[in-house]
Amino acid sequence: MVPVPMEATHVPFIDRRRQSESVSPTRERRQFGNSYEELSPAARELGEAIDEYKLVHRRRFITYEELLSVIESLGYRKE
Repeated sequence: MVPVPMEATHVPFIDRRRQSESVSPTRERRQFGNSYEELSPAARELGEAIDEYKLVHRRRFITYEELLSVIESLGYRKE
């Protein structure tokens, strides 16, 4: 093996997980589906709220506890 000088191979590390706050998140994170077309208005509202939660919190998938908090944030309560 031939040694390669450090200058020839050094590439600065770019941590893409830590994007600047000025970069808006993309809408590629879907846990349940890609479309709301066939949903009722209430289900569409829930889907949009879940997607918004995932974008704000940078989550690809959410837990049941997070899902419950999204549902409760829409005003739903267990009677």
